[in-house]
Amino acid sequence: MGWTIREAAERDAPACAAIYAPYVTDTAITFESEPTSPEEMAARIATAARRHAWLVLEVEGRVVGFAYGGPYKARAAYRWSCEVSIYLERGRRRTGGGRALYDALLERLAERGFRTAVAGMTLPNDASVGLHRALRFEPVGTYRRIGWKQGRWHDVAWVQRTIAPDEDPPAEPR
Repeated sequence: MGWTIREAAERDAPACAAIYAPYVTDTAITFESEPTSPEEMAARIATAARRHAWLVLEVEGRVVGFAYGGPYKARAAYRWSCEVSIYLERGRRRTGGGRALYDALLERLAERGFRTAVAGMTLPNDASVGLHRALRFEPVGTYRRIGWKQGRWHDVAWVQRTIAPDEDPPAEPR
């Protein structure tokens, strides 16, 4: 193992921006077209931490991955659902750190009162599909040819997972 998972802080923004940048510039995994500045990443961390969660994965004191939750949709009826994402430094796949990071994120979101986590994955992306399957996310649909990046159309597959038991009526998320 040898890793630590903790809540992200503003000081983690440069590392998170550096991890995320190759996904923006070299892949279609994210549909952003310009790398995120450390200042913008700090704002994203602060926003996610207020209501949802943003966690980082550290190895030997260095941030090598992050995962976060945010609102699924703005309308009130969706407030028990959240959208989640994870990004690992290149070369960190299949080490167990990503799974541990996502498990910690989903636990934190459940503690805050969220019931359902959803994730969208630009296809093809075998690593993400495999991780979400291993974490018991269920496929719910695919938007076909929804995003144009790197000279071609891409599909986005959506998955979801129940992270807390049903309650009627549900308690408000914290």
